[in-house]
Amino acid sequence: MRSAFPFACLLLGLGVGGFIDGIVLHQLLEWHHMLSGWYPADMQANMVADGLFHLLCLIFVMTGIALLVHAAPQAPADRGRRAFGWMLAGWGWFNLVEGTVDHLVLGVHHVRAGAGQLAYDLAFLAVGAGFVAIGTLLGRHRAKAPG
Repeated sequence: MRSAFPFACLLLGLGVGGFIDGIVLHQLLEWHHMLSGWYPADMQANMVADGLFHLLCLIFVMTGIALLVHAAPQAPADRGRRAFGWMLAGWGWFNLVEGTVDHLVLGVHHVRAGAGQLAYDLAFLAVGAGFVAIGTLLGRHRAKAPG
């Protein structure tokens, strides 16, 4: 039986990555909102969409926590580092999927609309790919037993 530990941590990373995106890019920097590419002047629609986005992030986090509690008996001895790795990978997958679908395919919004928007969108994807690579290495690599 495979442990749900990596999947639980990936879900946590997806949710946390979404929260960081929403808090930093939507609220603090005000670079975009969920529907700002489609409805740039409709703040009510954007606020509702941002709220639904954060609700989805909360569902990911809560589901990840529930799975993590269930997986605790099978968690590896070096679970702290490995959990961080899988969460980082989950954040990276958030960037890759959200960046590809919302930014490039649908044009729902861009990381930062205007001059250089493609560069911002590609940088978002590159950071995501880096997080997936580093996180997966940390998550998969078992620590050597002492002695």
